Amino acid sequence: MAGSRARNVRRGRPDQGGRLPRGRLGPHPTASSRGSRPHLPSPADPPHELLAISRLLFDTRNEREILRLAMDHVSAVGPYRAEAGYLRVQGQLVPSSQSGRGRAPAVDRTVRELTGRDGPVAVPGRSRGRALALHGPGGLHGYLVVTSHSRPTHAQHFLLTTLVRLTASALSVAVAHRRQQEDALELHRMRRERATLQQRLISLVVEAGYQRAVHQALAEVAASGGGEEAITSALHELTGFSVLVEDRFGRLRSWTGPGRPDPYPDPDPLRHEEMLQGVARRGAPVRIKDRLICVMRPRGEVLGVLALVDPQDEADDYTVFALEHAATSLTLELSHLRHLAGVELRLRRELVDDLLAGTDEASAYARSEAFGHDLHRIQYVVVVQWRSQVPDDAFARTVGRAASAVGMPSLVTRQSDHVVLVAEGRPHDHALYEALARETGTTDGTIGVSARCDTPGGIPGRYQEALRALEVRRRSRSRYGTTFFDDLGLYRILGPGNDHQELEGFVREWLGQLVDYDGRHGASLVETLSRYFDCGGNYAETAESLTIHRSTLRYRLQRIREISGHDLTNVEDRLNLQVATRVWKIMLGGPG
Repeated sequence: MAGSRARNVRRGRPDQGGRLPRGRLGPHPTASSRGSRPHLPSPADPPHELLAISRLLFDTRNEREILRLAMDHVSAVGPYRAEAGYLRVQGQLVPSSQSGRGRAPAVDRTVRELTGRDGPVAVPGRSRGRALALHGPGGLHGYLVVTSHSRPTHAQHFLLTTLVRLTASALSVAVAHRRQQEDALELHRMRRERATLQQRLISLVVEAGYQRAVHQALAEVAASGGGEEAITSALHELTGFSVLVEDRFGRLRSWTGPGRPDPYPDPDPLRHEEMLQGVARRGAPVRIKDRLICVMRPRGEVLGVLALVDPQDEADDYTVFALEHAATSLTLELSHLRHLAGVELRLRRELVDDLLAGTDEASAYARSEAFGHDLHRIQYVVVVQWRSQVPDDAFARTVGRAASAVGMPSLVTRQSDHVVLVAEGRPHDHALYEALARETGTTDGTIGVSARCDTPGGIPGRYQEALRALEVRRRSRSRYGTTFFDDLGLYRILGPGNDHQELEGFVREWLGQLVDYDGRHGASLVETLSRYFDCGGNYAETAESLTIHRSTLRYRLQRIREISGHDLTNVEDRLNLQVATRVWKIMLGGPG
């Protein structure tokens, strides 16, 4: 019995207790023989070290570190050497950094071809090579490739199998931990993304609500036809900021809200133009000092500026949105007003052109009433020429605006080199000139004013009078300012195109009261004045030619001064009176 048992041991067969002989490496270290009982070493043997290795493996959460520890301690359980280690990364077996640099590519290929099974591996220069699969609950984690320089015992084979299982279990724990961390990070990311999306959704809802409120408010303003003031009031209510509108030149048009400067500062033309160009290039509201500015610029033409006063820099995206949409609404409103003004200006200009050329009075009265101009009142024709201004529509509007500012209701048109107004009532001597000097910034302008006109039929003649007054002023030493035709005196009859009616008007202006007095009283004051001028103002010669006493002559001259209101000692009056008496005597049939 004992001899048979000994023979079984020598032949590598299990004995009656099912035990394998020691010192032989089975074909699969992860599957030991059922019922085998390995020899238990003493406390100083490898199992105790394996226990320490197990603690290290399970204390580690890094998969590469676990594989490294296993490879470093393979030699502690038997005559083994770790040749290579592999981890499964995204479905691929990747060699660890502990694998030898001289590892043959054939080893990698063999390991990959095993597809999760244990198997022999031919390692160059080594014997008894084997690839041991590291399986866990989640599948294959990797491989451990070992060789042995001698035949291991059954116990050593068992310890190696245990190390492999421990390594696989540690990898399973590490993989589970990593996936748990990844899941936790992914959950955190998803929660954060959900919170972000929720916040964005809330913002979109709020933004959409605010935009609807802006659109509705401005749409109601547009529907009501409230104009500029209603738009700025709506913007003030939507944003809470004071709102201002400036014209193209930086002058204040309107202010809504508190804090309006008084007086409003005059802009610097050069800096204002640079600001307009800079903001226009940006194409969006721009902050300049304490204001958020938006330029109203349809089709490239700057109409003005819409701005919010924001000294604390509190404007947000909602405020910018409201400002941009209000600017769009106001741009449409101002463009519409500009178009209407252009149409009205064209119609007014056509009416004035017809009046200057001569037109039917009934039609003229009806057309003028449509513009609120009363042609039934006394009219004056005013001609304006400014050296620094091109007489275009813009300058015509400037002249019309200045005339309105000085209380001179008028119809305006433009000619090739001047602007013409048909004005109600006699213009103030210098008011229009001074207003235009402020508007244009220059004083190089000349204005000619006609005599009064009682009916529309007389406007063409009055237009010529205004042109003559303008021309006389331009040729004088003081070429800039206002000249009235009534003040031209002798110059009224020196120009081209004079007719009998105009000569009568001149004589009537200077001698009319004397002629009427002579007619009522049978006197001869006009004849006395004519003889006085013919005699060069000599009292004795004049009295002799009239066959009257010198005291009588003095009395008559005094009466002439009193009745006519002209001073014979004034050079201008004396000249005009002398010419008037000559015209009266020679051309108008007076006593000669």
